[in-house]
Amino acid sequence: MPLIIVSENEDEEAAVSLMEKGACDYIAKKNLKRLVPVVRRSLRAAENSRRVNITQVALQKSEARFRAITTNLPGVVFQFLLTPDHNESFPYVSNASETLLGLSPHMLMANATLFSRLILPEDKKNYERLLQISAEKLSTLNWEGRIQVKGDSDIKWISLRATPKMAADGGILWGGIMINITRNKLAETEISHSREQLVELSSYLQKVKEHERARIAREIHDDIGGTLTAIKCELVPCLDSTPRLSDFYQKKAAIIESLVDHVIDSTRRISMDLRPGILDFGIVAAVQWQAKEFSRRTNISCHVSCEEEEILLDADLSVAIFRLFQEILTNISKHAQATKVWVSLTEAEEKIVMEVLDNGCGIDPEDMKKQDSFGIRGMRERCQQLKGSFHISGEPGIGTRVCILIPILEMRPAYPDDSVEIPDFKSEYESDQRSFMTINDRRKQ
Repeated sequence: MPLIIVSENEDEEAAVSLMEKGACDYIAKKNLKRLVPVVRRSLRAAENSRRVNITQVALQKSEARFRAITTNLPGVVFQFLLTPDHNESFPYVSNASETLLGLSPHMLMANATLFSRLILPEDKKNYERLLQISAEKLSTLNWEGRIQVKGDSDIKWISLRATPKMAADGGILWGGIMINITRNKLAETEISHSREQLVELSSYLQKVKEHERARIAREIHDDIGGTLTAIKCELVPCLDSTPRLSDFYQKKAAIIESLVDHVIDSTRRISMDLRPGILDFGIVAAVQWQAKEFSRRTNISCHVSCEEEEILLDADLSVAIFRLFQEILTNISKHAQATKVWVSLTEAEEKIVMEVLDNGCGIDPEDMKKQDSFGIRGMRERCQQLKGSFHISGEPGIGTRVCILIPILEMRPAYPDDSVEIPDFKSEYESDQRSFMTINDRRKQ
């Protein structure tokens, strides 16, 4: 409460002394008419003082909370001001700047350019560009870049995020935070390196698998196929002399001949499944052959369109595209319920483009996102290994479209590598057919 002194005497020295000790005013009795205005003024002053004190206490508590928060944040809290004449300053910087930037808050607030000097030259242009965009559009500033602290040989990655607003003087004031993300970037680099190694390993294993398939196909064709052909030839005298054999032995000979024919067909089929010899004649011929085989097995019409008679590809690339085509046709036969398939194979702008469409039941976009869609995931990863892209689209009841784009890295015929010996399936198959025809002709004579 305000203290007002009312005295009998009008003593100036006493009035000054009392007011220095806390009295609000000193009034002589002969001037009592001043009492009411003085009381009102004193009450207003006391109320204003009380409000100021409350505000100051609240402000102190708020500042204490703010400093406690900024002290415990894993980064530097700051305010950055860009004036209308393009002068830069830091009105506020938290104490963490010493640890992250090697600069005290006082140093940064005294000279804002000290921060930009820490940024590596190759990252500085991007920082300035994003800062300008944020200033022009008043959009959030998001920047990641590298800094090198003076006296420290290590380079740090920092993430800076700040929100701008117009300042009273027409400038722009950002409030934000800087965080050290060096560990995250190192982890990303390690993960990326690991992924590259996995892709290289997967690609290598795929090549090894295809080469092993070719070797096994060659062994089956040359060894087992040759032996079976010899057995067939040895049966000819027995079959020619069947009139002199009993019915029992005639039946046995016929059964043996049938079994040998079945094994020969199975051997040829297994060899073709392992590594179709038609690949020796190029990817176009291989795709056309596979389409005919698909139609024969499934009764689904499969039409192939290719403007070029041949597309020269690297050996491994030819096999990879052929395997992708096989996988697409397998998925169609299993899931599409289609009656027609259209295939387009073209070469454009140093890329090979394969597009496969069907008139089946289509595919739900949600099904393409399922974690257990290993067929789609496998094809997509295989295309990524080849530096290409894989696209699949469709709607239920309309059909499905698959498009594969793969860059042609090397223009050379398939399987030129002498270290991988691939049999000439077509010529040997025709030779085998001529041999069997000769055997049958001999039997008819």
